[in-house]
Amino acid sequence: MLNALQTITIVVVGLMVGVEFSVAFVINRILDALPEDSDQLGRAHGGRMLGAVMPVWYITSLTLVATWAITGRHHQGTALVITAGALLLLSVIMSLLLLVPINNQGKTWTPDNRPADWKQQMNRWDRFHYVRVAVIVTAFALLAAALA
Repeated sequence: MLNALQTITIVVVGLMVGVEFSVAFVINRILDALPEDSDQLGRAHGGRMLGAVMPVWYITSLTLVATWAITGRHHQGTALVITAGALLLLSVIMSLLLLVPINNQGKTWTPDNRPADWKQQMNRWDRFHYVRVAVIVTAFALLAAALA
């Protein structure tokens, strides 16, 4: 049972980390290189699409890690799992306080209604997102180390 839980958790968290890493270092760079209003339109669409999916993914990941920590509390590596869970919780708090407010505005913008500083706001979101990616990558690495 614990092995199945560990495998499912590693896969779910790993895929989430991969998506967020891709947004930070691939998708946003592609969008930035597009002409005229395409960058802003792409970010707005991505904000709507991923804004609907990622909260469920983050909470599911956190729930799986908490279940792993409780179920495997007498096994080696539990401290690593608990630390990973704390980092995932931090990433959720960061999301709610820093990233979601910007995303909620940006996903409604069009070339006609966006604020003059929309690029600065997206750059701010990107900086917060880089930190969040570092946090969840570290959490994922701790989960992988807990299996060793």
